[in-house]
Amino acid sequence: MNIRQRLMERFVNLYPPLLGAGIRSHAIDERTIVVEMKLTLFNINLVGVHFGGSLYAMCDPWFMLILMRLLGKDYIVWDKAANIQFKKPGRGRVKARFHIPPERVDQIRSDVDAQGKIEPIFTVDIVDDDGQVIAQVEKLLYIRRKKET
Repeated sequence: MNIRQRLMERFVNLYPPLLGAGIRSHAIDERTIVVEMKLTLFNINLVGVHFGGSLYAMCDPWFMLILMRLLGKDYIVWDKAANIQFKKPGRGRVKARFHIPPERVDQIRSDVDAQGKIEPIFTVDIVDDDGQVIAQVEKLLYIRRKKET
């Protein structure tokens, strides 16, 4: 990872919606980001567990950002839709690990080049400190090559 990418990884933690909810991210490598959130007064709901919107917010941009970096400037990557299923109440610290393996990136690039655009689905589990799944998030992305000018 170059210096610019490292600065961006740190800067994203200052983005107000993430900062306000107490969401912290750190890149493991160019394909993997781990995001965590502690239960605080700013992300607790009326029944004393993690607010669902904050759980979703901690999963919002990561697959898109990883793919933007891996596919490069010749591709457009957008979040298109999302679905979250709450499995059990989240208390304490929760985390999610976003990873896209090289073979999936190669397949995406190949499919986009052949079809013009694709809409892949990515799934991530939000887990507590005991490894119990708190929620599962599905992200639908839109990917296409940039038009040549």
